[in-house]
Amino acid sequence: MRLEDLGYNNKLEKFRIEQDLDNFEIGRIIAEHKERYIIKTTKGDFEAEITGNMRFTAKSREDFPAVGDWVVLSTYDSDFAIIHKIFPRFSIIKREAVGQSGEIQIIATNIDYAFLVQAVDRDFNINRLERYLTICNSSKVSPIIVLSKTDLINEEKVSEILDSIKLRIKNVPVIAISNENQNGYEAIKKVIQKGKTYCMLGSSGVGKSTLLNNLSGGAIMKTGTISQSTNKGRHVTSHRELVILEIGGILIDNPGMREVGIADATSGLEITFDKIIELSQRCKFTDCTHINETDCAVLEAVKNGVVDKSSYENYLKMEREKEHFESTVAEKRKKEKIFGKIVKEYYKKDIKQRKY
Repeated sequence: MRLEDLGYNNKLEKFRIEQDLDNFEIGRIIAEHKERYIIKTTKGDFEAEITGNMRFTAKSREDFPAVGDWVVLSTYDSDFAIIHKIFPRFSIIKREAVGQSGEIQIIATNIDYAFLVQAVDRDFNINRLERYLTICNSSKVSPIIVLSKTDLINEEKVSEILDSIKLRIKNVPVIAISNENQNGYEAIKKVIQKGKTYCMLGSSGVGKSTLLNNLSGGAIMKTGTISQSTNKGRHVTSHRELVILEIGGILIDNPGMREVGIADATSGLEITFDKIIELSQRCKFTDCTHINETDCAVLEAVKNGVVDKSSYENYLKMEREKEHFESTVAEKRKKEKIFGKIVKEYYKKDIKQRKY
């Protein structure tokens, strides 16, 4: 096993040299279990924890390691290590943490491409696709749409779905596959490059783990069936895990995500809905909300069928989510700043009292 097989490159090596890290091991996090990490190195896999200093100085979740991270570590026995430093990340896929307003959940880091997996028989939802695209675009990750379970519907229905995607989503590759007969697998294998990292995003039960097993040539991840009572996928993958494929790529499987909250997605929205953003430049008012203003170029385009109405409504929904997330984060930072001042004043007062 070479570090290059895990995606190590010249930029990472340059950072290692500049930071004078010759006396440490280097590895990549391949799994995370409640702040315990599995790291793959040239010497094998190690279970690891972060240093107390890393924990103490962390200001947010983004300061903690995540699956996909390159880290500096010290090994202490045959299978245990301590993480000292995280290498700079070139991409971070994240979403708003479920049930925690204003908090960010990191899905994976240092990702080159994301497979956006949807099952055509029951899960297909183009609004959700646009949501995943927005997350990818804001994360500087190249998306590839994968339509799974094509063996469960006829070719005519598959063609209809492909056409609906092409109408709303431009310049994003779309691959239709069957995990049963492996139709379309050659197309997926062609886009997987040696040393590049891929992750899979999608709901539970769409076939992500089966796809990973088939691409890796072995039963790495457990697979499950669809619940007959709810017609929803059962959660099988309970954590993120990085796997090196025989064909040279690196693939990260993720737990199914029923909720995909938008976090820090300004640039992502601009790329995903570029047509709407371009039209907005022609609106009469510079602060146009594209809801009920006069001489709104976006509303006019929706009315004339130039912009798909469902896509327009999806854009407005995500724009509201983005604004809510940003205002929540701003309010949280304001409270933290006030609390910090109170603590600082308390310590100043305490020191003065001790002097006298």
